[in-house]
Amino acid sequence: MQVLFGGLIVKMNADNNPRLRTDLELFPIRHGNEQLIVIRDHLGLVQDGKALPLAFYSLISKLDGTKGIRDIQADLMRESGGVLVGTDEIGHLLEQLDESFLLDNERFQRAREKVIGQFASEKVRPCSHCGRSYPDQPGALKNRLDEILKTQSMVPKSAGRVKALIAPHIDIAVGYRVYGNAYQWLRNASPSRVIVMGVGHKMMEGLFCLTEKDFQTPLGRVKNDRGTVGKLMEAGNSIISDNDFAHKAEHSVEFQIIFLQHLLARDSFTIVPILCGPANGTLSQYARDSYLKTATPFLQVLADILGDGDEETLLVTGVDLSHIGPKFGHNKPALYIEKLSERHDHRLLEAVSKGDAKGFWEESASVDDQFNVCGFSAMACLLEVLPYSEGQIIDYQIWHEEATRSAVSFAAVVFTSPAEGEGSNLS
Repeated sequence: MQVLFGGLIVKMNADNNPRLRTDLELFPIRHGNEQLIVIRDHLGLVQDGKALPLAFYSLISKLDGTKGIRDIQADLMRESGGVLVGTDEIGHLLEQLDESFLLDNERFQRAREKVIGQFASEKVRPCSHCGRSYPDQPGALKNRLDEILKTQSMVPKSAGRVKALIAPHIDIAVGYRVYGNAYQWLRNASPSRVIVMGVGHKMMEGLFCLTEKDFQTPLGRVKNDRGTVGKLMEAGNSIISDNDFAHKAEHSVEFQIIFLQHLLARDSFTIVPILCGPANGTLSQYARDSYLKTATPFLQVLADILGDGDEETLLVTGVDLSHIGPKFGHNKPALYIEKLSERHDHRLLEAVSKGDAKGFWEESASVDDQFNVCGFSAMACLLEVLPYSEGQIIDYQIWHEEATRSAVSFAAVVFTSPAEGEGSNLS
């Protein structure tokens, strides 16, 4: 554990209004007898394990770019009952925040562009969670995946051809039962192309983030269907992120790929990796009509790809559902709101399994997404592009994180070929 405010001091223009980066994650923890704010930086500019003393949270909460040092000084003095806080002391702390790449300024932007540019130049996306969330050795990983799959009942051979699958993206050790129930359905699958949709947890812009990179895991390298990705990029145009950096450390696609590698024949399929960004804040209105108005060209091309009879394409979507409790912004422990969030989850899942895109959007809007369903955008996309299929909810689970009094829910849904007739929901 490294605590800031004890390191090198650098010069900073104090006339500029300081602004804390908006892409950081801050988590309160207790370390021994001290309370700290742990910093998580998806760019990797802030070293893992660095933390702020809790006493400085009042300072950083004021760094919104609208206040100069004297304004910040006045706010801090009011909060402390008139105790003098010198401008030199504030400037000293800001310099150290700057040195640690915590401020959104020119120095940070140069470093950000360098990191993003370096990733953009690479042809392969290496695994980011191997050795942490799952074994980094092929034999150990195969054994782990076998154990997960063997814990669940085999799917009847009479089941129809699987056209799409919704699986979790929560930590594999936590969601192993639901992962097992989901991926049992792919034991007899043989697609030549898999569209793998996940959640862009770190996406800052765009409805979708695409990448042309191959994906490397301990089980080998999966080739990217760059031709298909190119078509989607062209169709999506302005709603596609202008870089693919959100894929670098994103686990929601990576976790699906290791199961696909384990179950499908080696080198028998290519992937089309897609991350879906939040609809809130991206669309002019949080409604299906606004979504279709914005995304229809992209959705239509994706629907055409899935409906292409010349190549068997499978759609796999890695999503979680409600995120409730203090960790996710609620003022009550998860147990107090769990019944409400569970009812909301099941209404969303029922709509998804029935192909009811209208009802899906209406259910989310009715609660103003207060339960933080992180997989909403990915499931909304699935509903618009999937050829007519029979959906079945396979499993559902809620995991509780006792330390934070919070909880996350997740599920498995399978879509199989209907007896007759096909067509996407997109109109």
